[in-house]
This record gives sequence, C-alpha cells and structure tokens, in this order.
Amino acid sequence: MLFEFTKLRLSGVILIKPKIYSDDRGFFLETFRESEFHANGIKEQFIQDNHSCSLKGVLRGLHYQLDPFAQGKLVRCIKGKIFDVAVDIRKKSPTFGQWLGVYLNHKEHYMLYIPPGFAHGFYTMQQNTEVIYKVTADYAPEHERGIIWNDPQINIQWPSQDVVLSKKDSLLPTLSKVEVFK
Repeated sequence: MLFEFTKLRLSGVILIKPKIYSDDRGFFLETFRESEFHANGIKEQFIQDNHSCSLKGVLRGLHYQLDPFAQGKLVRCIKGKIFDVAVDIRKKSPTFGQWLGVYLNHKEHYMLYIPPGFAHGFYTMQQNTEVIYKVTADYAPEHERGIIWNDPQINIQWPSQDVVLSKKDSLLPTLSKVEVFK
C-alpha cells in the first residue's frame, strides 16, 4: 500500500499518509498516484500546481473559488510546519460553517485533500515554510472569494492570534456576507 487514506469529520476531507522508503541515503516517497487516489474517493483531475514560501506567522486564507472554477486541493508542506484549515461552505451540508485543522510538516510528509466547496487557509509555524498544493481548476481571479481568518461565527482555533496577513486577506468579509456553494 503506497498511501493510507483517512476520512476526516467533514465529508470529503481526507488525510493522506504516504509510504516512506528510508535508508542511510535519505528517503523516497510517491506524492500522488491517480489510480490509488481514485480508488479512495479522490476522483478529480489535478490541473495546476502551486508553491508558496512564507515567513513564520503568516496566515494565508481563507480562500476559495466559485463554480465553474471551484478548486479541490491536495496540500503538503515540504519545508517547515503549517496548521492547515478547511471550512465547509456548502450551504446544504450538515457541517456548513464548521472547520477542521491538521498540522502538516516536512518530516511526516502527510497531505490533506480538500474538495471543492471548502474555504482553505494555513498558518505557518516556522520560518521560510514551503507549501505545495495541487488544484483541480485553474486560478480564476473573477471567481476568487475569501472569508476573514478570525470570523467569530466559524471560530477557528488558530495556534496564534498574532498573524501576518496580506492586505487582501485582511479585508475579507465574514461567512455571513459571502457567496457560498448551494
């Protein structure tokens, strides 16, 4: 088995643990194999890869795109450590407005799959943290939306309230004021 897939409490969100082959030279692992992902419920096609590097304390998010450019994401931290968050924004979902967070780091190599219909964000816990994520739709600025990171309705328990935000992310509205998935 190349991967261990664990379904988390928000429907569609999956934690993925790859099998790591280590020896005195270092390690090797597969980060994606379509047949394994499809067999475990991740059937979307990934069409774009993104890579970010952030200083310690940076919070990116909470971001999403509306249809027809809604994005599923496969997130992994390749350097440092992040607290990665998914928020269910599917209006008809029984977990609408709920969030979950997982720690991802370069030592464990875990990945988080977040399907379309979720807002996503992460907080960097180490200096020069690098995150790579695959997405299932092209970046489309006209369909991009976001929710403010500290929305009291969602009440995410971030590791710190002392965060560094982009100007754009600091001006995002609350969940009650955004377009969501029907």
